Amino acid sequence: MVSEIRAHKIADKIFRELSLLLIQEVSDPRLNNISITKVSVDRELAFASIYVSSYKGREASKAILEGLNHARGYLRRELSQRIQLRFFPRLRFYWDPIPEQADRIDMLLDSISEGKATEKIDHEDINPNG
Repeated sequence: MVSEIRAHKIADKIFRELSLLLIQEVSDPRLNNISITKVSVDRELAFASIYVSSYKGREASKAILEGLNHARGYLRRELSQRIQLRFFPRLRFYWDPIPEQADRIDMLLDSISEGKATEKIDHEDINPNG
């Protein structure tokens, strides 16, 4: 079992190297324009949980996760050559809905603030003392 700090350092290395691999060496069209949002490694170094997202949205999540799972062995082998560990963790891929949810919240907040601005203008037009 490794310390929590060491697990975070390993997760950071996996994050950086996997990002480079996906940009430079993976040619699967399903994996174009994806973003790794988070990597976490358990303290036993048995698994690396990798969270991904894409501007294409949830509609593309199934194809993206299939592409990543298809390339899992290749990615693990390449990562193990770049990051020296006695045992390299198995890769698990998950869809991260947080970026999409954040965009939705931003749009809702914008629409609310636009509504308040419009409401304020309407009240100024109606109020003769205003």
